Amino acid sequence: MAVQLYGLWHPKSPAIGEQFLQIRSRRSTAAVTSASPLSTPATIQIVDGKNAGWHSNLGSSSGHVSDVNGGENYWLDLDADLHYWTRALRPVQWYPGHIAKTEKELKEQLKLMDAVIEVRDARIPLSTSHPQMDSWLGNRKRILVLNREDMISAEDRNAWATYFSSQGMKVIFSNGQLGMGTMKLSRLAKESAAGVNVKRRAKGLLPRPVRAGMVGYPNVGKSSLINRLLKRRMCPAAPRPGVTRELRWVRFGKDLELLDSPGMLPMRIDDQSSAIKLAICDDIGERSYDVADVAAILVQLLSRIPAVGTEAIGNRYRIDASDCCGKTFIEKLAGQLFNGDTNQAAFRVLSDFRKGKFGWVALERPPPTR
Repeated sequence: MAVQLYGLWHPKSPAIGEQFLQIRSRRSTAAVTSASPLSTPATIQIVDGKNAGWHSNLGSSSGHVSDVNGGENYWLDLDADLHYWTRALRPVQWYPGHIAKTEKELKEQLKLMDAVIEVRDARIPLSTSHPQMDSWLGNRKRILVLNREDMISAEDRNAWATYFSSQGMKVIFSNGQLGMGTMKLSRLAKESAAGVNVKRRAKGLLPRPVRAGMVGYPNVGKSSLINRLLKRRMCPAAPRPGVTRELRWVRFGKDLELLDSPGMLPMRIDDQSSAIKLAICDDIGERSYDVADVAAILVQLLSRIPAVGTEAIGNRYRIDASDCCGKTFIEKLAGQLFNGDTNQAAFRVLSDFRKGKFGWVALERPPPTR
């Protein structure tokens, strides 16, 4: 039978029996069905005797994954395997006290807003979508911002632009560090609530600035975007979750007021695949997860993503990544560079991904549409 290490599948495990394949197939299919309205069965592929936990030939010279079922099915299969890998891990949960407090305050402030700017991480737009956001916003105008556009490929960007356009949502790709997309965001925010002052003039009232709230998960770049809009540092910002801890209104010129808010997370994250992606992208508190487990899963994900593959991973660390699972790779890296300290090795891998050392690559693609 296959060997499982903390929920991570070893690519060199012994031959897989027919009974195991049937069990694995059912699990993958269930995960795919729960993640998507499509009932597309997960595919079991064995390459050179490797088990179903890996769909690629990890020893290939190119290091790229062969997408045998087309783009949509490939990402569905990858999500199914990620769901399976996370089952044996300690659940990732993070809900600090300041979030519970400001969530109540934010709901009150929403009554004053003409429009809402929802900021998500462009690498994981689905995982950084709050499950209660729709109910909070109601019929208010919404502008969707996918920040960190510089961290994804043009192919990723085009896929998400097409998807959100088909959903009838206005989407802006931005880079909060360099200010790209901020002027377009300001213009759309003013235009989306232009009707407010039309109604005020009809009542004989003076026009007022448009009020827009900036909301989203922790560390997705809300404060950085506001600072870029204002061209000065008005809101505290740092590359880690939990820096902004209170609501704050700031004025942008005479026509726009913006509300900076702390990152909002659900009290409980039920989808642990999404939670792991939040950890990988540093969009959740570091104390909420085991860094070695998260880094091991990241290695397995990158090995499967065509834009990276095992060759790029092996070349960066000068370690053969084709004959080991993610956990074993982290242990090898720890032994080679960090005197056996797996946490330090894990931090290095996560930091390299966050800095784009593996190239600019998204961890999610849009769900298939019928």
